[in-house]
Amino acid sequence: MTEDDLAPETDELTEDASTEEAPIKQRKNGLYPAISDELTAVMKSGWADTELRDLVPAEQSAYAAKRRAALSARFPGDRIVVPAGNLKTRSNDTEYSFRAATEYVHLTGDQTEDAVLVMEPRGEGDEGHDAYLYLLPRSDRENGEFWLSGQGELWVGRRHSLTEAEALLGLPAKDVRKAAEELAEQADERPATTRVLRGHDAAIEAALAPHTTKHGDDELRVFLSELRLVKDEWEIGQLQAACDATAKGFTDVVRELAQAVATSERWIEGTFFRRARVEGNDIGYGSICAAGPHATTLHWVRNDGPVRPGELLLLDAGVEMQSLYTADITRTLPIDGTFNELQRKIYQAVLDAQEAGIAAVKPGARYRDFHEASQQVLAERLVEWGLLEGPVERVLELGLQRRWTLHGTGHMLGLDVHDCAHARVESYVDCVLEPGVVLTVEPGLYFQADDELVPEEYRGIGVRIEDDILVTADGNRNLSAALPRTVEDVESWMASLKG
Repeated sequence: MTEDDLAPETDELTEDASTEEAPIKQRKNGLYPAISDELTAVMKSGWADTELRDLVPAEQSAYAAKRRAALSARFPGDRIVVPAGNLKTRSNDTEYSFRAATEYVHLTGDQTEDAVLVMEPRGEGDEGHDAYLYLLPRSDRENGEFWLSGQGELWVGRRHSLTEAEALLGLPAKDVRKAAEELAEQADERPATTRVLRGHDAAIEAALAPHTTKHGDDELRVFLSELRLVKDEWEIGQLQAACDATAKGFTDVVRELAQAVATSERWIEGTFFRRARVEGNDIGYGSICAAGPHATTLHWVRNDGPVRPGELLLLDAGVEMQSLYTADITRTLPIDGTFNELQRKIYQAVLDAQEAGIAAVKPGARYRDFHEASQQVLAERLVEWGLLEGPVERVLELGLQRRWTLHGTGHMLGLDVHDCAHARVESYVDCVLEPGVVLTVEPGLYFQADDELVPEEYRGIGVRIEDDILVTADGNRNLSAALPRTVEDVESWMASLKG
């Protein structure tokens, strides 16, 4: 990271930096020398025209327009404000990588910080909404923002002009620096119920606070979550691409297991991360690279433990595409390439449970069916192995198997790894499945290292198998089927990559 005598610090420009006319002369904190008129003049002039012309709408824009139409129909006559969010400080003058609010991305296809989608009701008797965006324009060379601001284009790269953004996104665009003031004025001048997606932009929330209610905003959040329950064809394509890229990442890991044995779980984490950055935008969530007894910790993301032959590796990871749609796949692999007898027995039980769960995913089935089908199989095996006293019906009624199965068998998947999280119970866990729903099926068995209710040889073994399943018109499709699942196929696959 570079640092010199003109290095910018976010929000450390002089007060007149906020105006479009006045050149920036001095740093507020006095750490840097005054900037001369001559340097200011030099930095203003001699820049080529880089405006991008003849742009066509992004592929996602037509789908985003349909989603906005559904939102408009749900809240006729209401003003709707959906911010993308702001940069968050990681440490001092460095920020976390920006990730726009899921709801904003879903409705616009845009991913830029500080942006705001506004849907303004049309005049009386004219149904629908006029939608537009508030966005950051190109860096201003006249006031020096492009080279003196920590977020200026000289430091963080070019951004689209408002005209370019309009062409790509299919929406009119305005300067976001005027958003809070203009939205507050509109709310005063044109009274209407205003709904804001909270938790992403404090300045926008504050400007509209007199015109919003928590109840109204909660209704908006719930609807936007439920709007993502059924994926369109474009979204399904993105999720398939995410699964395909993730399969490559798992293959990379198996090829490099020897280096992981020589180092630690961090080699596995780094190996998969490399694939995520090459194929997509990032990892969709913190990778779980859990070797040995760490596999019994559901969200083991420290990834700092040893990788030992003879033990299992539970790898739960997903590539997030440039569109921000993510995969979520888990495989449990024998580190030396071959399952021992007990590992094979436990793995087969989990695989049988997953097969039962996947078979229950189909249109017209209840969402809960795949969970119950998987739990039935696992409860049967735990009774068969003498770890629980039957009958199986009693075990399931009391939930006794949950000591070792621990979690639900799946969740919705999309822009968020745990997608549609704010949907109502009746729309999610109590829903009936329909084509276009994408969910995970991921049963597991976990025997903690200190669990005295199981034989000693079971302790420290954790197995989970997870795939991403699309509900189709006649059943389902496994989007992550490129990765092997059976004992024999896993061993054969690993052997071929080591050879």
